Amino acid sequence: MNTTATVTGLTVALTDGTALLRDTTFALEPGRVHAVTGPSGSGKTTLLRALAGALPPGAVTTGRVTVLGHDILALAPEPLRRLRRHRLAYLGQDPGSGLNPRMRAGRLITETATDKSPAALHRLLTQVRLPTDQQIERRRPAALSGGQQRRVALARALARRPDLLLLDEPTAGLDAALRDEIADLLRDLAHHDGITIALTSHDPDFVARCADATHTLHAPAPPAGAVPVQRGTTPTTPPGPDGDGVLTIRSLTAHVGTGRARRQVLTGIDLDVRPGALTAIVGPSGCGKTTLLRTLAGLHPATTGTLTLDGRPLTGTHRSRTREQLRRVQLVPQNPLGALNPARTVGATLTRPLTLHRTAPPEQHPARVSGLLTAVGLPAEFATRYPHELSGGQRQRVSIARALAADPAVLLCDEVTSALDTATADGIMALLRDLRSTRGLAVVLVTHELHLVHAHADHTVILDDGAAEPSGTGRSVAL
Repeated sequence: MNTTATVTGLTVALTDGTALLRDTTFALEPGRVHAVTGPSGSGKTTLLRALAGALPPGAVTTGRVTVLGHDILALAPEPLRRLRRHRLAYLGQDPGSGLNPRMRAGRLITETATDKSPAALHRLLTQVRLPTDQQIERRRPAALSGGQQRRVALARALARRPDLLLLDEPTAGLDAALRDEIADLLRDLAHHDGITIALTSHDPDFVARCADATHTLHAPAPPAGAVPVQRGTTPTTPPGPDGDGVLTIRSLTAHVGTGRARRQVLTGIDLDVRPGALTAIVGPSGCGKTTLLRTLAGLHPATTGTLTLDGRPLTGTHRSRTREQLRRVQLVPQNPLGALNPARTVGATLTRPLTLHRTAPPEQHPARVSGLLTAVGLPAEFATRYPHELSGGQRQRVSIARALAADPAVLLCDEVTSALDTATADGIMALLRDLRSTRGLAVVLVTHELHLVHAHADHTVILDDGAAEPSGTGRSVAL
């Protein structure tokens, strides 16, 4: 059988013996789309990283990985660099974090392209379903939505015309229509251009639409003596705010980009975020959902409009907000890898907001960290791990736990379940429901997963070309 890559008896573990991937064997054939599925933590990302020769530092491996004729785990740095530059492309769950923030999208795409012509750039933008009439190529990553960053990164990879394309959750944060278009694109690339594609996904509809073959991984057994994970339980923390707070937005307008690429993405947004309620923000990729959350968090400047918290003015930038205002409004970003400090353990990451916001005395920090991890469905022993030792879904849960450590009144969640399997996503939504009920937490959830909107939202706002259209309860949404 002609193969692009083969994995034989691969086991990957951390130096402490924790298994990341166990005894996996499979083959990738040219011109086919191979989907890797399984629950969060089963080793999907680890498998793709092994195929890219990019396992975590210090990882212990047994077995063999052959890619394009090379024993990739034994390849010297320089030939590995050449292989990645010319024949292999890997996009992680947070491809936007790999885009140079100082470069414009057009240059990012053409930097390593085999054809750098404007016509080739236009074809690539069209291919990945990016608009060609909005000067996307002139924007820097910060002026793009998460979904647009993901597609720029995909265009950048395709510009090299790789033999092997590795994609980790390529449709996370994309709406259903765009998801289907990306599925069709990947099938075309494999079947017509002969590219071998391996991808991970939690989305069964996406997998059914694009995959020629599916390989399912199972979660490694927990280490001996591990405490069973509890999902959907409230952290063992002191009582939070009394529930009287409210975040009010009036006539909010915001722009992204500079110069000729500057454009308005939010237009006259009015919104009331009430204690104990979940407000869902939905709409197509690029409509301004992430910009809205970043503006509420003070990370993106509003052009016009007013924000109030607890009836008091809330300044537009986080640098001018009080410590209490910063504590009460917390953001869980769409891409946790870029938001977690790679040099800090999970325990240190969760301890920092406890210290910064003085939500617990130092002697209680270890217990609080354990409670926060348990609350988001992670074992307490994960406190000693670093971000690179976690799966994408596990990093997302750490990001949620970090926000909860501040005891916020308003939690802004940007696609927090998009990279999670169904059971884990349900556990996160149950956790948020418990916090809303017991502590009056107000949640603003940006999502493309309408089944979550239908099941959990008290209010829903549809963004369309930057304008908000209230649609009542989540059950009435049908995009």
